[in-house]
Amino acid sequence: FSSLYIDKSQIMDRGVFANKIFQPGELIETTPVIVISMAEWRIMKKTVLNNYAFSFEEDSQEMAIALGFGSLYNHSYNPNASYFKRIKEKVIDFYAIRLIKGGEEITINYNGDPNSTDLLWFNRD
Repeated sequence: FSSLYIDKSQIMDRGVFANKIFQPGELIETTPVIVISMAEWRIMKKTVLNNYAFSFEEDSQEMAIALGFGSLYNHSYNPNASYFKRIKEKVIDFYAIRLIKGGEEITINYNGDPNSTDLLWFNRD
């Protein structure tokens, strides 16, 4: 029995949904990532993977594709989850920041800070 599942989303085509109740502060998922150098990313950003990548290391500008459900969480400016990148371990932890009910879509703020209202990179044109 998985605590997460993919279903049709009101936000985008599909999203990640809770199959149980998550309490505030509870770990939802730890996802390993595939780290991509900027040299490789110049080629890959022209593919559909551009829609699923995280900026991983701040200084080196490396990108990452999160495995598990990690790259499928949709964005919200009123998210119910947040994430923390553990660079050395090459993983991303996703945590509930408020009560998430079973059947509820799990969302994150793509800016990293759950309270950020900055425009996203794909809305800046």
